[in-house]
Amino acid sequence: MKTAIVTGSGGLIGSQSVIKLAEDGWHVIGIENDMRASFFGPEASTRPVSEQLAASLDSFEQVDLDIRDAAGVDAVFSRGNVDLVIHTAAQPSHDWAARDPQTDFGINALGTLNLLEAARAKSPDAPFIFCSTNKVYGDRPNFLPLIETETRLELPADHEYYGGIDTSMSIDRSTHSLFGVSKASADLLVQEYGRYFDMPTVCFRGGCLTGPQHAGAELHGFLAYLMKCVVSGRPYTVFGYGGKQVRDNIHCDDLVSAFLEFAAAPRPAAVYNIGGGRGSNCSMLEAIRESEQIAGRELDWTLSSENRIGDHRWWISDLSAFERDYPSWKRRFGITEILQQIHQSATETAT
Repeated sequence: MKTAIVTGSGGLIGSQSVIKLAEDGWHVIGIENDMRASFFGPEASTRPVSEQLAASLDSFEQVDLDIRDAAGVDAVFSRGNVDLVIHTAAQPSHDWAARDPQTDFGINALGTLNLLEAARAKSPDAPFIFCSTNKVYGDRPNFLPLIETETRLELPADHEYYGGIDTSMSIDRSTHSLFGVSKASADLLVQEYGRYFDMPTVCFRGGCLTGPQHAGAELHGFLAYLMKCVVSGRPYTVFGYGGKQVRDNIHCDDLVSAFLEFAAAPRPAAVYNIGGGRGSNCSMLEAIRESEQIAGRELDWTLSSENRIGDHRWWISDLSAFERDYPSWKRRFGITEILQQIHQSATETAT
């Protein structure tokens, strides 16, 4: 039986990775310490998901470990042959990073270094899949020549990035947020281990990652938190840009399917922008309207004139590079299907 290590195994992407790997017959070691509850409060805890995975999957083993603990990480890799690493553990919030930069950098950058070093020493041939972020580009997308429409900001149809932003966009000379900096540091480390040590590594620079099991919080996971507010009647705040900022959203199952496509045919130092692309994106105003239609009730929301530092006015990922290299992969879920699934989950939780 092949063995995979999944960090952040109780989170949205980590748990989906565990499920799909277990279904495919893998032994999965999950590294999880429920830091999400510390970041965003008890309602964002990953503990219920971890307990459910442990109870339902015989081939899943959870290790309570902080990835900043280099010796602990090395000990996990020393248990035996590791055939795959999926690294999703992170401090994921712009705003939280500014409150405690050392913790943010320690988890996102140092934790990634610890995993890479352990993989290099113990399992250098195992594909190393890193869940990176489009925030490595900082606020550079904000300087695109966007046009304001009634419900969204949009690029002219003849612009080179109209179909989505590719990895040719520079990560320099921009404001990233401290979160963006820590993730960019990790991203570069993953690339460097791929090039310098010829390890099969990949950075998936995701847009908004979502799904029905997402424990959305105000500071992270906007679609899940938005629908939670619609269902519960909780007030919601839109930060800046008139609510016309655009995000692409990729379902967790589609993202993990991309991970597994890479794992089956890895290459060193790969980098892809990944997200919903042109087929799955929305502005805040559009997301609010569709959520209200699906839920059959209005959202109590206000617009703040202050945008988050380093936040994007417009982001749609260009998926063509990954689709070219892995033509079997197809995105299956769009915004409507994603919101319908999140609504069903939020409704069941509320009752």
